[in-house]
Amino acid sequence: MPTPIYIIEERKLRRNLQLIADVARRADVEIILAFKAFALWKTFPIFREYIKSTTASSLSEARLALEQFGAKAHTFSPAYTDDEIDQIIDCSSHLTFNSLSQYERYHERVGGRASIGLRINPEYSEVETLLYNPCAPGTRFGVSCDKLPDMLPADIEGFHCHCHCESGADVLERTLVHIEEKFGRWFAQLKWLNLGGGHLMTRKDYDVERLIGILKGLHERYPWLKIILEPGSAFAWQTGPLVSHVVDIVEDKGIRTAILDVSFTCHMPDCLEMPYYPEVRGASHVSLPLEGATNATQPCDSPFPWLYRLGGNSCLSGDYMGSWLFDHELQVGEEVIFEDMIHYTTVKTTMFNGITHPSIGMLHEDGTLEVLRSFSYADYRDRMD
Repeated sequence: MPTPIYIIEERKLRRNLQLIADVARRADVEIILAFKAFALWKTFPIFREYIKSTTASSLSEARLALEQFGAKAHTFSPAYTDDEIDQIIDCSSHLTFNSLSQYERYHERVGGRASIGLRINPEYSEVETLLYNPCAPGTRFGVSCDKLPDMLPADIEGFHCHCHCESGADVLERTLVHIEEKFGRWFAQLKWLNLGGGHLMTRKDYDVERLIGILKGLHERYPWLKIILEPGSAFAWQTGPLVSHVVDIVEDKGIRTAILDVSFTCHMPDCLEMPYYPEVRGASHVSLPLEGATNATQPCDSPFPWLYRLGGNSCLSGDYMGSWLFDHELQVGEEVIFEDMIHYTTVKTTMFNGITHPSIGMLHEDGTLEVLRSFSYADYRDRMD
């Protein structure tokens, strides 16, 4: 096995796709893939068995939708530009504007080639991490209800709203109260309502039946509206790990660090941005401080005696996470496996420092591992052209 490597497990991917397709059918909604969370186009033939469309936020993503997925995208961007807007329109079935000024600048250029939408800001979100909260005060996303005219321009056919991040059905239920209170009076003028992403319906504890009930209720209140959801994480949730190896073990001031052949800042950026602690196979994360908890040669007094900080292989000083308890002493060369590392990783990785970039593989249902992509010096070099 080439390492490091992201491994997508086909069986788990199909499990998620089947659940999503079933929700879409039972609730009579359209659920589409958001490229910002997952855009590995070599898996698109599998996706096409279950869904028909995708959502894009840039010209490159819109082109990927048309050229690789085979269908025009539902596109939203915070700001379209003069040199890209016409190409984006050509690749889009739906085009959502972030502001009334962007709408005024570009809507005539759409010319009926795409269904025009407007992003709205309900001024309500339960996302606690500010970095991921699209409705925080001062947000650059969407139009609040006080800025809309009583009669929308005739070519605006839909509203787009994104308020969630790995949220449950109960959050959607509470959010809809605010959306309908603030924007419901315009619904009679629309054809569709896009409720954005963050609906983590493939998580084990997600109340799928509640979600279906909420969406059916929305249909009953507004039967003329086509309802669209565009999750990203839900499609690739728990579909595969990032496999790394220990390349060295160092110690300073009682802190023992296992240095890996992967980087948190380059290959698992959400761990530092969100932040959150990933699940490591065969290890337990603990909240106790590392300093003084152990030393380099003797195990601490614990049922799991071997305590390590996990360190990346970039030159960024903060490229590490800790503390992790293993049930054995780590050895140079052994695997350290980070679970659930497919969504918001392969799309956000960088080649900072020119360090070895993980390969991407597909573990097929028959047990064979296919390497879909491996990376070389040329990939790093060509980014600098």
